[in-house]
Amino acid sequence: MKNLYTLNDGRMRLIGIPLLSVLIPAVIHFENFMEFNIVFLYNVLISGLITIALWEGNRFIIVKMRRLFPDYSQTNRRLLTEAMLALVYTFVVTLILDEILCKVFLNSEGTMLGFKISIIPTLLVYLVYEAVYFFEAWQANVRKTESLMREGVQSQLEVLKNQLDPHFLFNSMNTLAALIDDDNTDAQDYLERLSDVYRYVLVSRNKNTVLVEEELAFVDAYVYLNKIRFRDNLLVEKELSNATYQQHVTPLSLQMLIENAIKHNVASKENPLKITIREDNNYLVIANNILEKTVLEKSTRVGLQNIINRYSLLTERRVEISRSDNLFSVKIPLLT
Repeated sequence: MKNLYTLNDGRMRLIGIPLLSVLIPAVIHFENFMEFNIVFLYNVLISGLITIALWEGNRFIIVKMRRLFPDYSQTNRRLLTEAMLALVYTFVVTLILDEILCKVFLNSEGTMLGFKISIIPTLLVYLVYEAVYFFEAWQANVRKTESLMREGVQSQLEVLKNQLDPHFLFNSMNTLAALIDDDNTDAQDYLERLSDVYRYVLVSRNKNTVLVEEELAFVDAYVYLNKIRFRDNLLVEKELSNATYQQHVTPLSLQMLIENAIKHNVASKENPLKITIREDNNYLVIANNILEKTVLEKSTRVGLQNIINRYSLLTERRVEISRSDNLFSVKIPLLT
């Protein structure tokens, strides 16, 4: 969004300010313009100074308002505030400069005519800036959407790599469930959670965000599958308020972070792997103690960088990563 805050308007100012400085007095004082006398030149000078003051001042207002109200949902507030500030600024500047400059150059009293005249070019300048702004914002949104789609496709391909056709797999799971003895509840539960994990991956793959509640339900199923392998050597704790469950995160982001923690750390009875999920100032913090493996598992390249890339397309708040001697944590923004 930085490019939307920076006005690349050097050429427009270089042409627009001199043009308005000459055009306005030429229209108002047409007789003097045709004679091209000293009075007309004085009026051009006065018009030029006022035009510079109004253009640069209103330009400053535009930049500040874009920074103060950057979201599309704040457009009405931004335009209304800009209009009010522009009106007040144009009135004050025109009143002061018109009075001073007319006395200095024309030896006459300033009038409110200067303010009435200045409103029209000020409005035109604002319309040009807003038209350019909306066009650039539209282009940025198109690029962001395309990038987000690419990141989503990359995530889907990696997560679903080497998976079988969904219908065939679910049919196979149903067949397998029928073959498992009814008394073998552990196997039935494991198969049910495995189905939940795979179903969530399929359902969420076309979404940019999901509810924290949905993501954590998926994480619970994923952790259950891993606890069959690690048992009490893997501990996952959640410290979240009810309100947090109704906010959003990118799909599979929590699972990826937990997967990375399991992949890169030892989980033993003597040194269990402890993973906590908590909230901190509108962020989710996923932290684990560091018990690095001497030989790392082969990476699937789905992980932290993918999460960082996806969040960069959804919000200006960044994913924060920190590491100490015994703790690794990642903070991902909660999205509304």
